[in-house]
Amino acid sequence: MKLLITGGKGFIARSLAEQLGPGYSIAAPGREELDLLDPGKVAEYLKAGKFEAVVHCATYDAAPRTSVKDPAKVLEYNLRMFFNLARRGADFGRLVYFGSGAEFGREHWKPRMREDFYDEHVPSDPYGYSKYLMTRHALGAPNIHNLRLFGVYGKYDDWRYRFIPNICARLALDLPLVIAQNRVMDLLYIDDLVKMTNWLLKAEKPGKVYNACSGEARDYVSIAGDILAVSGKKAAFEIKKPGLGREYSGDNSLLLKDSGLKPVPMKKALKELYTWYRDNPGFMDRRQILSYPL
Repeated sequence: MKLLITGGKGFIARSLAEQLGPGYSIAAPGREELDLLDPGKVAEYLKAGKFEAVVHCATYDAAPRTSVKDPAKVLEYNLRMFFNLARRGADFGRLVYFGSGAEFGREHWKPRMREDFYDEHVPSDPYGYSKYLMTRHALGAPNIHNLRLFGVYGKYDDWRYRFIPNICARLALDLPLVIAQNRVMDLLYIDDLVKMTNWLLKAEKPGKVYNACSGEARDYVSIAGDILAVSGKKAAFEIKKPGLGREYSGDNSLLLKDSGLKPVPMKKALKELYTWYRDNPGFMDRRQILSYPL
């Protein structure tokens, strides 16, 4: 399958390009090679590439505290990138994009949200609203499908602040463990997301929207404890804000039923990920971890 993956330098795109396997011929351009905000450039790229499918990973998110992106552009840029692809549907077979639990409206989150919770509320934040509008379009488009993410972790994620990679990196570098606030989340291992994406690209008659999550909601403190146990080290814990944050989790039963996939048990995934960070110390920078504002 000839496949275009957008956002080629990002965590998810890089993992897909690396893991999808020999059955794919993959183009994974970065922003310099393909400006998704330019409709003419997108049209030219799609026509020249003759892609059988597109996986849209590129996103504009100003949420990280040190981000230099303009929060006022989040809604516009996310929608422009998406629709510059979606409107060219005749130039590819299927478009898979990654939605977000933010589509449900952050202030209305509840445990284990199902697909049919969509449109119970309209998100108030620009990022969630952009994903909400993408899904409104996808539901009426024959060749566009949403894999809705709640949280993904893996070896190419941003170890400066993303929770699981940050804990792995801190332990690998013998640094103290810092948790901004304990909370319960459903976090999906990137290897599982790759398998889910592979299935959705090839499925004959898939659904329009699937919650792509592990189905195993865990709190940060217990997850950090599992990684600490795997490492065999001793480390001090600091929890900066007391209390328990709002749970962020989804129900993945529809995806598991349709695909037959089974996510990797979290303890196994955590062991694999910590081992990778331990064995690749050059991937991290001690000074950046210590100076990043969690």
